Amino acid sequence: MSQMSMSQLLGLLRVHIHRGVNLAIRDLRSSDPYVIIRMGKQKLKTRVVKKNLNPVWDEDLTLSIVEPLPVKLEVYDWDILSPDDKMGDAEFDFAPFLDAVRMNFEDLPNDTIITTVKPTRTNCLAEESYITWTNGRVVQNMVLRLRNVECGEIEIKLSWINVPGCRDM
Repeated sequence: MSQMSMSQLLGLLRVHIHRGVNLAIRDLRSSDPYVIIRMGKQKLKTRVVKKNLNPVWDEDLTLSIVEPLPVKLEVYDWDILSPDDKMGDAEFDFAPFLDAVRMNFEDLPNDTIITTVKPTRTNCLAEESYITWTNGRVVQNMVLRLRNVECGEIEIKLSWINVPGCRDM
């Protein structure tokens, strides 16, 4: 990273893509799903899990954060001979998570709930999401309900990585 972009960087957002639940069938009886996350010009992708409607990826994808733009998550079915099929999408705003990171907690008991984010018509949450202080860091578990598809949810976890030399939050 250049010196100028380091001075603009707030830190790194680690998005742990845990698993998909009840994803849509896009092949004969199953799908070969993978996840893409996008924020601004950044685009990251998980591996393909073959023939599975309840895939477990357990992959960490890390975004460089200059400003808290919404993160778009898209699920696709991998195909060999034709374009990959869309299996739904979701979007999440991590501003409440970033607000919790900025609070600089130090001495909280493990698994303390800092704040709760409730599902709304606009945030894609399938259930309440808790921002917690866990193992010395702020984390947020989310279950995202996929849009533009008949069924499916994606379970993710957010965590923050401070980078030396970044601008203060």
